[in-house]
Amino acid sequence: MEAALLEARELACWRSERLVFAGLSFAVSPGEALLLTGANGAGKSSLLRLLAGLIPAAEGSLAWDGADCLADLPAHGARTRYIGHQDALKPALTARENLSFFARLWGGEVAAALEALDLTPLAELPARVLSSGQKRRLALARLALAPARLWLLDEPSVGLDAASVARLGPLFAAHRAAGGMILAATHLPLPLPDARELRL
Repeated sequence: MEAALLEARELACWRSERLVFAGLSFAVSPGEALLLTGANGAGKSSLLRLLAGLIPAAEGSLAWDGADCLADLPAHGARTRYIGHQDALKPALTARENLSFFARLWGGEVAAALEALDLTPLAELPARVLSSGQKRRLALARLALAPARLWLLDEPSVGLDAASVARLGPLFAAHRAAGGMILAATHLPLPLPDARELRL
């Protein structure tokens, strides 16, 4: 992956006529992880959506290697993987078919992505019969497809048991070792050693 620096300067966000946060500045370099913490309603999810280009900033700027990274949303989308609260699965499709859809968009090996999250035994089951934790693992398996430099994760461990959370460790470590960056909103510990914290 190419070296890149994500830099936010004086960001502000309004949602439903309410100021969620203002004056927010930070930078993330290749290989770094930043944990977004704070009380419910502090703006963690809003910040991730803003960073993904899904909502506009009311004020401030967001730069990628010094250039406005939201000026070209398709290019920003290509370097970003956003996993929100919703798992974004088609209930009638099998686990394999759900991942195959994203593999057609991004590339990557479906079998390897299933294995990374211990989903191979469930590959031929429709998503509608999976438990909430299994669905979350299937959503996170998208991260194991073709690489993207910036991962934006909203409560990635919700619904996961301890073994499933531990499985995220090697996935996160490989991404960071390749120069990838992770920003994760969380209330719980994640396997991200040396991660910095941004409290909203």
